[in-house]
Amino acid sequence: MKSDIEKKEDPLRNHFIDKSNWLKAAVLGANDGILSTASIAIGVAAGTDSREVILLATLAGLAAGALSMTASNFVSVSSQRDTEKADIEREKVELRETPESELLELAGIYEGRGLKKETALLVAKELTEKDALAAHVRDELGIDEITQAKPLQAALVSGVAFILGGGLPLLVTIFLPEKSMEYTLYGSAIISLIILGVVTAKTGGSSIWKGISRIIFWGSLAMAGSALVGYIFGVNM
Repeated sequence: MKSDIEKKEDPLRNHFIDKSNWLKAAVLGANDGILSTASIAIGVAAGTDSREVILLATLAGLAAGALSMTASNFVSVSSQRDTEKADIEREKVELRETPESELLELAGIYEGRGLKKETALLVAKELTEKDALAAHVRDELGIDEITQAKPLQAALVSGVAFILGGGLPLLVTIFLPEKSMEYTLYGSAIISLIILGVVTAKTGGSSIWKGISRIIFWGSLAMAGSALVGYIFGVNM
């Protein structure tokens, strides 16, 4: 059974940064899902009153966007992971070939963070004796278990979040009246973006109003641009 001290310390172990990897992927996916799908629907709705055309374009945009988001996130984060692995392999070689130089480099890092020269060297020696590679990976390369690239997690989270985010514009095109649908799509998308901004801010521990204002501004700009294209190039079908 945990002591009172351990119980008090438990909440402090759950830092916001612990969620950074999956939260970033989820926000990116949901935000892109709302904006991309709504923008496509708004652009088409601004050019035609045909529900079938609007629905087909929205559904195609949702499917293509979700697959593209999943694939591109997997590829980009995998590339980041490959770079991390290459740096770690290089560290292994340097530790094997020039251990003294690596020890002084590690001590210099700690000294730069505020430790006295003697203390920095002592800390570097002790950490090197325990696990030299882990010390260099963490303190020289800045790679740790929390921030380490996770391709599969990023791909799956962003793909699912895109589908969830793009689901609302799709429902609007299915069930709500065709007349002035672009305004309905815009309003529902803004509401979705506000909810996303609040959830993101609370989950990540940041300012709610800053998150909402940022997401509304850029979201409105994207959808307004799509509507403009629809009005300029739209044809009655």
